[in-house]
Amino acid sequence: MFALLRTIRKPIRLLMLPIFAILLSACDPAALGGLGGNIGPKIDPNAPVPVALLIPRGGTASDNLLAKNLENAARLAIRDLDGVQIDLRVYGTAGKASTAATAASQAVADGAKIILGPVYGEAANAAGVAVAEAGVNVLSFSNNTTIAGGNVFVLGPTFNNTANRLVSYAKRSGKDKIVVLHANNIGGQLGRNAIQQAVAANGATLAGNVEYALSQEAVRAAVPKVKAMMASSGANALFMTANSSTALPLLSDLLPSAGITNDTSQFIGLTRWDVPAQTLALPGIQGGWFALPDPGATAAFASRYNASYGDRPLDIAGLAFDGIAAIGSLVKSGKKNALTGAALTQGAGFKGANGIFRLLSDGTNQRGLAVATIRNKQVVLLEAAPKAFGGAGF
Repeated sequence: MFALLRTIRKPIRLLMLPIFAILLSACDPAALGGLGGNIGPKIDPNAPVPVALLIPRGGTASDNLLAKNLENAARLAIRDLDGVQIDLRVYGTAGKASTAATAASQAVADGAKIILGPVYGEAANAAGVAVAEAGVNVLSFSNNTTIAGGNVFVLGPTFNNTANRLVSYAKRSGKDKIVVLHANNIGGQLGRNAIQQAVAANGATLAGNVEYALSQEAVRAAVPKVKAMMASSGANALFMTANSSTALPLLSDLLPSAGITNDTSQFIGLTRWDVPAQTLALPGIQGGWFALPDPGATAAFASRYNASYGDRPLDIAGLAFDGIAAIGSLVKSGKKNALTGAALTQGAGFKGANGIFRLLSDGTNQRGLAVATIRNKQVVLLEAAPKAFGGAGF
């Protein structure tokens, strides 16, 4: 087995990595009473609109790289805004919640009409609280839905969105009796909840849940439980929250060895099974399903970014592009209330770096995702990402 599988067999501290690197533990949400709806400062759509970009500049080396990518992508998006003027003002947060709160307050004092960023959930929550009284909305780069609500929106990909897309496809494909396999940490539990909600929303059947503690022994012990549960319930699909940095390589080895394969029990992944690329070589997930952003849109954005900055963008960079695209689209309407909560959550959504997306009234988002499988270690699309809301997956 290749290096990725060997890695998971090292001391179990590696299993303690979060399912999404940016997903942080919950703190008090910024969903304060009275916010949302028409909350948002008035703008002059005929003048440059002040937009604050909060990035983790001044933090670690990786934070600084992330900050550079986000700023580059935001400026790239500004070039596309035909007739719309954005006065982008950049503030460093050093990746810290306290600094993010101070930066957000300063940005509003400086005249910002909306805040784009910051990245980490705790920092985004702090920024939202800091400017809530001023009625300024925050489009954060976090994917932590526990901070969403009120004046805080999360632009990052969410478990709920991915789970709903995949369960919808599974239901239409006859794989509608689903067992959920998840870790008992916060990421696994949030993933389990998202899958359960998607099962209920799409009329599928929840055949059971199997959880495992953060140890190799617990992962191994979970496999016979999965086999017994699938046999007794007649389940035809196994939805896993693990990714390639956690238990997926080990499960990819253990499940087929126990007789649980894609031939009889459709494997479905809540995370990207094409990232990193070595994951595609895992033998046990050949034929498994997962979701990914619109490949065409993603490739086009990466190409433009590379042409402008001489490097491939980090995946999260597209979120800064999306934020500016949404703001620009709304400002172009010419309305003074273009940046209120009601305007931000308009149903038609927006076109971003990775395809269509829209912001929801609960502060989360919905993104147009493709459904893919793995054949001969290659990604094969099963269903394309929708080009407008109301199509497949919606």
